[in-house]
Amino acid sequence: MVSPFYLLKDKMARLKIAIQNKGRLYDDSMNLIKEAGFKFSLKGRELLASAKNFPIDALFLRDDDIPQTVSDGVADVGIVGENEVIERGKKVEIIKRLGFSKCHLSLAIPRSEEYKDISYFNDKKIATSYPGILKKFLKEYDIKADIHVITGSVEIAPGIGLADAIFDIVSSGSTLVSNRLKEVEKVMYSEALLIGYPGMSDDKKELLKEFFFRLDSVQRAEGKKYIMLNAPDEKVSEIAKILPGMKSPTVTPLEEKGWSSLQSVIAENDFWEIIGKLKKAGAQSILVLPIEKMIF
Repeated sequence: MVSPFYLLKDKMARLKIAIQNKGRLYDDSMNLIKEAGFKFSLKGRELLASAKNFPIDALFLRDDDIPQTVSDGVADVGIVGENEVIERGKKVEIIKRLGFSKCHLSLAIPRSEEYKDISYFNDKKIATSYPGILKKFLKEYDIKADIHVITGSVEIAPGIGLADAIFDIVSSGSTLVSNRLKEVEKVMYSEALLIGYPGMSDDKKELLKEFFFRLDSVQRAEGKKYIMLNAPDEKVSEIAKILPGMKSPTVTPLEEKGWSSLQSVIAENDFWEIIGKLKKAGAQSILVLPIEKMIF
């Protein structure tokens, strides 16, 4: 059920978000949206879906159509790869770097070829779906190459004699290996972005604030653990320095005199190092729990 706040603001106000219609970015985007509590009833691959518990509609589009759709105001916001935003060059606002679907755009050549430096690409034919980014890169190094624009499976171009090299997205690198290619120049790094329409109305901006708040709360919790432990009172000060938390640990006296409970949040990457320090400092009964959301 939609909050009465939004009904009072504007009964017709609905936020429209453009999302890639398939692939890893689709999966990552929908997982984040689900974790943030937005409930869409999806059956198959619809082009449009509405949330049941928030005034938001999802438009499922090709990734290269999303910057244009947001720039034109057809969608208010979009989740799209940074590479597409740069390539299309449309006027959009970058609201947030989302930190997932990370990859890079690279130049790759047949594995049998010898590569010394960027001059290799002079007079070569390069196949790509990102001619704008490639042209800019080659111009910086004064490289004169023939750019062959294709869509779809760029990586097969050298193998069928269509090009001497490719410029494409690289994630794990397995596609290059399977096509007997090797990465020789990393041109740019990319990740998922939340982009917005610069001319968004005030009522849409209010909806966006709530939407952003929910996404941010989910992402803040990623890689974090909630930790609780017991310690002798004389050790609380020492342990508190190990567990600074977001501000400082919560300290609560236990029923047993001379003992206290401490609660805090730690980064998962530092987990085992911190646990070792806590035990050495006298911490006991350490309990570690996952965190779903972090609200500020």
